[in-house]
Amino acid sequence: MHEGFSNPAFHLAIALAVGMVAQSLARHLKIPGIVLLLGAGVLLGPDVLGIIRPTILGGTLQMLVGFAVAVILFEGGLNLRAARLRREARSIRQLVTVGAAITAVGGAVAARFFLEWSWELSALFGALVIVTGPTVIGPILKRVRLKRSVATVLEAEGVLIDPIGAIAAVVVLEIVLHPSETLVAGGADLLLRLGIGALIGAAGGALIAGLLRFEKIVPEGLENVFILSLVLALFQVSNALLPESGIMAVTIAGLVVGNFEARQLDDLREFKEQLTVMLIGMLFVLLAADVRIEQIRALGTGGIWTVIALLLVVRPLNIWLGTAGSGLSAADKTFLSWMAPRGIVAAAVSSLFAQELDSAGIPGGAELRALVFLVIATTVLVQGLTGGALARWLGVRRPSNTGIAILGANPLALEVAELYRGAGVDTLVLDSNPGACQIAEERDFRVVFGNALEPRLLARAEVDSRAECVALTSNDEVNLLFSRRVRELSKSTVVFTALSRSRANVTEAMVENLGARVLWDGPHYLSSWMGRIERDLAVVESWRCETPRPSEKPPEIETTEERERTRILLPLAVVRGERVLLYSADLSVKPDDRLHVLVHAEKRQLAHAWLEQQGWRPAPPAEVDDAPAQG
Repeated sequence: MHEGFSNPAFHLAIALAVGMVAQSLARHLKIPGIVLLLGAGVLLGPDVLGIIRPTILGGTLQMLVGFAVAVILFEGGLNLRAARLRREARSIRQLVTVGAAITAVGGAVAARFFLEWSWELSALFGALVIVTGPTVIGPILKRVRLKRSVATVLEAEGVLIDPIGAIAAVVVLEIVLHPSETLVAGGADLLLRLGIGALIGAAGGALIAGLLRFEKIVPEGLENVFILSLVLALFQVSNALLPESGIMAVTIAGLVVGNFEARQLDDLREFKEQLTVMLIGMLFVLLAADVRIEQIRALGTGGIWTVIALLLVVRPLNIWLGTAGSGLSAADKTFLSWMAPRGIVAAAVSSLFAQELDSAGIPGGAELRALVFLVIATTVLVQGLTGGALARWLGVRRPSNTGIAILGANPLALEVAELYRGAGVDTLVLDSNPGACQIAEERDFRVVFGNALEPRLLARAEVDSRAECVALTSNDEVNLLFSRRVRELSKSTVVFTALSRSRANVTEAMVENLGARVLWDGPHYLSSWMGRIERDLAVVESWRCETPRPSEKPPEIETTEERERTRILLPLAVVRGERVLLYSADLSVKPDDRLHVLVHAEKRQLAHAWLEQQGWRPAPPAEVDDAPAQG
């Protein structure tokens, strides 16, 4: 082979490129990315093409693995929401304690029984398969729209179980390498590392969050790389104080930072997610290339039966015993029993253990790594590809076409949200303005704060399963982009887009070409209406339809003070029985429909005259107060 191909930089560059190509292709094919990554690693490894030879990297590979795992678990913690964790606290707590112990014991017994390994090697395997991992759970959750409780448990287990499993495996390895250490001492060592790591992580996370609070401390544009450097330093400092505690430290730090609201967090999440994707691709290609096909084949039927036992016996025991007394239904537990794909932490730690065992002259390191990779490949392939069908069959998917998401927490958007909430419709508001979000929360609306054009925020808002989404800001371009994002995620969601008469950059034709509908009867002076609501110069009135007439646009009034033409009324929505129908030009009005209309307080007589001309009559007070029970 040419001398240049023996350069470690060459192997890293090829692994990076192949990793990204494989994951990009996997997204187009809508299959788990790790399936293609494992295949690419084997194909490019020494057993087939021989292009990538991880042994050339030497100790550099383990250093890269350590840094990558730190970033991956920090990013995993960053995505966990404390409020959701509290709602499912009992299930999560039991899964990462009782459930982890069941998996460790069950995995060890399976390896001992089917492969006839020594108890020491079997115990190492049992500890290694405790982990599941956010790197494989996250993509599955994006493809399979699970109901919130199940998704929260699965995601939280994937993030929190990784440091617990990895540290437990390290403790078991130390007992294997130093037989004089007792099991009790090993348990105490495990708790010490977890506890110290959690304390260091909490302190480090609080420091990072504090730096984010004061925007002038970190220069604009350097926030992401600044925090990345602190995370890597935190990982190594924790490991220096107590070996292998860093993995817990970065996980807890991510959890602390992720629940601190700051403008920079959206950019940080996006940066960390892209960095994680890159690192996962590179590492899986390298680690898969380091596993020999012959080593996996040598496991024989014993290896296959061990994996089957993990899937069909150990994992169900983990879930059913580990979630006893929780609020999870039988269908929830059945689905969770099937979903336990292993990821990068299991692959990385098993490769490290193989080297450690070989260095200590203890046989079985290569077989251990081969079995872990067999577990990874099988669980990712089988569970990842069947998860969606099983979720549909068990009924644990999020209900489709329910509720409404409104982009905008401005006064006008909140008036629309109030109509839906009054009808019993699940209503969610999205906005990146902290002050507007605070006002919406004070009015008891459920709010998602951040840039609503980011995929992560759209996923949090579950826009792909909403019956309707409404883009209602004063910025036409943002409204159009949000509408496009929603249409890309869901073809069944009805999308309404508000347009402003003061801007001409977005036309009604552009909205209709997306398959969205122009809100109300065309463009309006949105900012003016928002201002009037704030100044109590606009009121919402309810009118009942007596005789439907052909739709005509309301009259326009020239206001000298504003030097602009402003409509005297804004028809918000029609309530028909128990349904709220946003007003639009193509809406067919029927007798007894109730129109909720925003009226310019200073032009009320003119507005009333037009409404009466169109066949509307003021709704009796009792009728106005009789809100529908549900949407």
